[in-house]
Amino acid sequence: MTKNDDTETARRTRGHVKWFDPMKGFGFVVAEEGGPDILLHANVLRNFGQSSVADGAEIELLVQSTSRGMQAVEVLSVVPPAEPSGTPLEDLATLSPEEVAVLPLQPARVKWFDKGKGFGFANVFGRAEDIFVHIEVLRRSGLADLQPGEAVAVRVVDGRRGLMAIEVSAWERAVRKDT
Repeated sequence: MTKNDDTETARRTRGHVKWFDPMKGFGFVVAEEGGPDILLHANVLRNFGQSSVADGAEIELLVQSTSRGMQAVEVLSVVPPAEPSGTPLEDLATLSPEEVAVLPLQPARVKWFDKGKGFGFANVFGRAEDIFVHIEVLRRSGLADLQPGEAVAVRVVDGRRGLMAIEVSAWERAVRKDT
């Protein structure tokens, strides 16, 4: 437990993301132990190094009761949601998690991403080729959306139709993992 600015001590809790909308700047988490929904503000998520989080992701937080209800004050961990049943993307199906983990994390910038269409493109710094980014790859990476110009780290494969991101991380999270 830690003491925060408010009157109550923050407590650790686990739950899952009910929904998060990066355009609105907030979302809600449902605690494992039940109780009221927990407000997750974009600034709290950014302090963790992510600009979005996938619906259904498991999340561990420090939460505090305020006059406006339960609020997250710190994100401690995020685990992407379980993979959906059904056919995975073809290019992902042939690679094991161990093979993906040894691919280098490359710094990239989001060119554009349309959540409604379910895909977008990024460019690795210093290279002109577009890298295809599918919404399912974002979801598996624990993210829900990307913004144009956003700095990310990607693991890339040469797929059937060209370069494809197989993992996407917020740049700040990738840098922290490497240090």
